[in-house]
Amino acid sequence: MLGMCRGRRKFLAASFALLFIPALTWLYLSECNITPLPLSPLEAQLSTPVGGVGERQALELRVRAVEEENRALRRELSRPPRSPSARLSNSSHHGNQSRTHSEEGTGDNEGQKSAAVGNSTDCVQQPVVDKCETIHVAIVCAGYNASRDVVTLVKSVLFHRRNPLHFHFITDSIAQQILSSLFHTWMVPAVRVDFYDADELKSEVSWIPNKHYSGIYGLMKLVLTKTLPSDLHRVIVLDTDITFATDIAELWAVFHKFKGQQVLGLVENQSDWYLGNLWKNHRPWPALGRGFNTGVILLLLDRLRKLRWEQMWRLTAERELMSMLSTSLADQDIFNAVIKQNPFLVHQLPCFWNVQLSDHTRSEQCYKDVSDLKVIHWNSPKKLRVKNKHVEFFRNLYLTFLEYDGNLLRRELFGCPSEADHNSENLQKTLSELDEDDPCYEFRRERFTVHRTHLYFLHYDYEPSSDNTDVTLVAQLSMDRLQMLEAICKHWEGPISLALYMSDAEAQQFLRYAQASEVLMSRGNVGYHIVYKEGQFYPVNLLRNVAMQQVNTPYMFLSDIDFLPMYGLYEYLRKSVVQLDMAHTKKALVVPAFETLRYRLSYPKSKAELLSQLDMGTLFTFRYHVWTKGHAPTNFAKWRTATTPYRVQWEADFEPYVMVRRDSPEYDRRFVGFGWNKVAHIMELDAQEYEFVVLPNAYMIHMPHAPSFDITKFRSNKQYRVCLKTLKEEFQQNMSRRYGFAALKYMTAENNS
Repeated sequence: MLGMCRGRRKFLAASFALLFIPALTWLYLSECNITPLPLSPLEAQLSTPVGGVGERQALELRVRAVEEENRALRRELSRPPRSPSARLSNSSHHGNQSRTHSEEGTGDNEGQKSAAVGNSTDCVQQPVVDKCETIHVAIVCAGYNASRDVVTLVKSVLFHRRNPLHFHFITDSIAQQILSSLFHTWMVPAVRVDFYDADELKSEVSWIPNKHYSGIYGLMKLVLTKTLPSDLHRVIVLDTDITFATDIAELWAVFHKFKGQQVLGLVENQSDWYLGNLWKNHRPWPALGRGFNTGVILLLLDRLRKLRWEQMWRLTAERELMSMLSTSLADQDIFNAVIKQNPFLVHQLPCFWNVQLSDHTRSEQCYKDVSDLKVIHWNSPKKLRVKNKHVEFFRNLYLTFLEYDGNLLRRELFGCPSEADHNSENLQKTLSELDEDDPCYEFRRERFTVHRTHLYFLHYDYEPSSDNTDVTLVAQLSMDRLQMLEAICKHWEGPISLALYMSDAEAQQFLRYAQASEVLMSRGNVGYHIVYKEGQFYPVNLLRNVAMQQVNTPYMFLSDIDFLPMYGLYEYLRKSVVQLDMAHTKKALVVPAFETLRYRLSYPKSKAELLSQLDMGTLFTFRYHVWTKGHAPTNFAKWRTATTPYRVQWEADFEPYVMVRRDSPEYDRRFVGFGWNKVAHIMELDAQEYEFVVLPNAYMIHMPHAPSFDITKFRSNKQYRVCLKTLKEEFQQNMSRRYGFAALKYMTAENNS
């Protein structure tokens, strides 16, 4: 009987709530002028009152929010009542939790209040990020692998962002070279990048023994107050293994929630590391409860400086190192030791701002649905192989940004004035001067296209020999020539500089291919430079120039990816440097080119063996049957019996493969796809009075392959051939203006050919 009465009372209470809450809401709204919290700059504009229309829109938004509250209330009332003991236990648990936070001084538990904030009917509008406010992000990045990883983080931030961004990279010289080139060629609007030399900061933290795999660079977040500009007041600090699933402005807005002396925004560590129970005799650094993870940090720099942060963390580290001897988790151990002594410094962020995907974490408690995800942190050395119930979903999200076309992120932020970018302005001015009605417009435009470039995509470790004779093989390729890499590495033991023309997705395929190859992974002296695809032409001469610019030896052998150099050519060229006094003369050493039509070839080990195969018809002089003029000046008849180097004269359409000094002229970018790309370069060398000297005991062999897309277009498209002829004539006119009377022979030779 008593139960029935209780049931009726609950039913009456529910009915009362459902009937009267909407009425009370309307009364409340009539007295309180509420502006809903905008979720985006666009919504902020739409919600601005314009007469009665704006007020009605604001009112409708508020009513929808109240209706959502009503639905939540109905769901709550439809659940079976819990026992008094359960309610008592639950309330007791929350009471202890809130008391703990209060005593520890970690500020509001934002994770518990997030739902309330979203549905708050408080008359005071919540602070938001201004539409054009610049968001500052600091990242420590060192080495080749970290430079590659950070690009995925940057892509995820750019994909969601609606605000100008200012990246502050603390880098070693390697990462600075890679990232400065990448951002310079990426040309993303409303993005500024500054670099700070990590090598200058090493003395600040080198005294701290660190066992973490990040090494000394894992400690550099401790000195950001000293490193970053003094007029920078706040910054978001990120590890390179972070992926954003939301607009970073949402995280920036959390700064408005800092109270009192809170200067650090951190997410609780989601593993048991700082609880000390992972294994027997595990002794972690001191931490507040579970401790905090420093993969995502909000820093109030101006307040930290006033609190003498530098002195604070140094004293704490010195004290703890007397017993701990070294750090295990780099800067995170020292941050936590400081917070343990000064809990009032930290503002605890909800854990969805740093979902930590390492083994043995409680990351699954940070989200109930994928829409809850904000930031994913791959903080396990296993990275994508980490154990997690939803790891497949997280991996797919990561791979989406990993292979996402970065060119699509070059979008303008409308309505936000951006700093003047002189490179971008000059490019736009140049492009505007081109005639779009010109039949060769696309050819001309390609010359000025800025291709996003990622230098040293893989680890590179090579110092040239001290005798100043070292030579680097230079070549370029696309995905369909990838199979040639291993063979070239077996034939050429010296350094190699390669420019690879690929999409973002293809670059990742190449990475997996290279990492699975014992031959490629055993070579540290091969520089792989990714030039990302854009436009309809293959920018062959741009690729060659990119590869040439990264040569760090005195000489370079300008080859193509389809050629296999003879065994021992590297050492032979180095000896020729001395023999022919390359250091003091302008010479281009010609390596005679041959070809085979057989996919399987017993590669000749000597000149005598090559001549035998030439006589048997296994080998041919290169392109003798389709383009004799290209290599005829090499004089193969003389080469057969030559025992010493001999000089040859330039002739029209000559395009040999040569070794030259590193300071030789670059290739002309106007020539794209097929046709005249090497011919123009050899003509330039001749105009600069280089001597062409044929090496008597050197050779290279072209391996067969399917025709390229560009040569197919050249053969089938008349307009393609017309435009190439036009570009040739313009190049020759430019040569005449630059080199005067001496260049007239190029015009004459072309007319006679």
